[in-house]
Amino acid sequence: MTRFRIKLTLTILGLISLVLLLMGMYFAKVLENSYLQSLHELLSRESKLIAQAIRFPDVFSDRAVLEERVLQVAPTDEVRLTVIDRDGLVLYDNSTQVKEMENHHDRPEFLAALHGDTGISRRYSETLGHDMMYVAVPVMQGTEIVGAVRSAMSMKDITDTIHNMWYSLLTGLLVTLVVGSIVVSRISFSIIRPIEEITRVARNITQRQYESRVRIKAKDEIGQLAGAINFMASSLEQQMYEISENQQRLSGVLTNMTSGVIFISEQRRIMLVNPAVEKLLGTPGHEVVGKLHIEAGKSFGLSQYIDRCLDKSEKFREEVHIYYPQERVLDVNFAPYINFKGEARGVVVVLHDITDIRRLEKMRSDFVANVSHELRTPITSIKGFTETLLEGAMQDEETCRNFLQIISDESERLYRMIRDILDLSKIEQKRIPLHMHQVHLQELISSAVAIMNDQANRKQLTITLPSQTPDIWLMTDKDCLQQIILNLLSNAVAYTSDGGTITIHTEKDTKQVKIQVIDTGIGIPEKDIPRIFERFYRVDKARSRDSGGTGLGLAIVKHLVENLHGHITVESKEGKGTTFTATIPLV
Repeated sequence: MTRFRIKLTLTILGLISLVLLLMGMYFAKVLENSYLQSLHELLSRESKLIAQAIRFPDVFSDRAVLEERVLQVAPTDEVRLTVIDRDGLVLYDNSTQVKEMENHHDRPEFLAALHGDTGISRRYSETLGHDMMYVAVPVMQGTEIVGAVRSAMSMKDITDTIHNMWYSLLTGLLVTLVVGSIVVSRISFSIIRPIEEITRVARNITQRQYESRVRIKAKDEIGQLAGAINFMASSLEQQMYEISENQQRLSGVLTNMTSGVIFISEQRRIMLVNPAVEKLLGTPGHEVVGKLHIEAGKSFGLSQYIDRCLDKSEKFREEVHIYYPQERVLDVNFAPYINFKGEARGVVVVLHDITDIRRLEKMRSDFVANVSHELRTPITSIKGFTETLLEGAMQDEETCRNFLQIISDESERLYRMIRDILDLSKIEQKRIPLHMHQVHLQELISSAVAIMNDQANRKQLTITLPSQTPDIWLMTDKDCLQQIILNLLSNAVAYTSDGGTITIHTEKDTKQVKIQVIDTGIGIPEKDIPRIFERFYRVDKARSRDSGGTGLGLAIVKHLVENLHGHITVESKEGKGTTFTATIPLV
């Protein structure tokens, strides 16, 4: 902006200088013309007066009388007077000897006078050595021109006057430039300063400093412009704040969405992904953005549906299977992105991971099938033996007693199954309240082992109790913890071969207690480990049925541990045994 200020100052000073020069030249020319006109009139009058005085033949032909008559009419020598005859011969001159003067027949003013006109000429005089103005008039004797009277006067005074005027003009111009530069500088500063301020605010706005304002309170057009800039800045600040808020909200929504969102441009390149998509694709977002969707997604099915949405601009929903980085089932919504002109410019893809839902649906289906199967077996037995008794077997007391014992056992098994299902349902729904008490862990484990001693002794199993020192106390629900230990022990007894061992180990740190139940039983195949906590899931269905289990024990254990804010893990090798580790927080 300083360059503009200098340019404006120089422009104004140049205009002032040009105006002053033009005015000086004009007035100098007017003054010069005025002087010349005055001189011309003076010389013309002088010449005409002399011509009238010497027009008589007796005067014009006698040089002595001629000189006397001229001196009578013009006694001073301020004006050079020259009398010339028709042939150009100088008859009289008041400033130079006539004999020394050359013939004037070729002088322009003389030639004009011979034609009856007033001749005027300006030229350098070799005789006097400076510029002269010559005015010649004819000398008339009747109607005949017998010669001419020429008056001349030096132009030195006029030239000096004009030179002085130019000197004064240039001096005034220099003073005017000095004063004008100061004044113009102030004026240009007052003009440029608001523009600089407006420019500064405009530049700040382009750099997103929307709080900048123009500090000008003038009421002229500049002030109106400043007010408009301030209003624009305020409006932009509000709009950018709203845009930023909307972007933050949108970013927050996209970031925290469990569903994946992908935006694909009309060039079939990925332009936007949220963190959920990064988890689904197993690739950071910055490595995906900008790539073709078929390259980044690594799923032919998903890419096929994206291309369909791009080509047909239709909205639809499909279930897609992806296999990288791991197998997943996705419920995908495809919708075209329509801009404000109503043109399709891309595709918005929303991916819902329904792998767990499908797995739960399968588990629910398996659960229904297992419940139906488990309930059908004791009910079929009860129904069969009851029908046999009704058909006449009641007459044989021994057979009747055996049948009734079987019916009683199956009823008890059916009762336990229904009770476990109801307990599991209550535990899952957190409808069982927790009663927190200080519990001595070794004592609780000893009482649980005492309950299982009869079953262990029948199979000649050795149960090793944890060390009694140091005492382990924790704040927990005694009944829940006892049921956890009993179910783990029952499971270990059921799946440990005769003569095997079961070891219970405890470990405590500052935050939690670990309870391990280690057996030397049949173990669990690696493929079955992820599913052993499912309801009614059995690794060895024949053995579990023989043991009288309902298939719900480990599911109950898992939910009870989670209700106590702990977690349970399992390690097992087929044919070598299994270790269950339940971790319970101290508080």
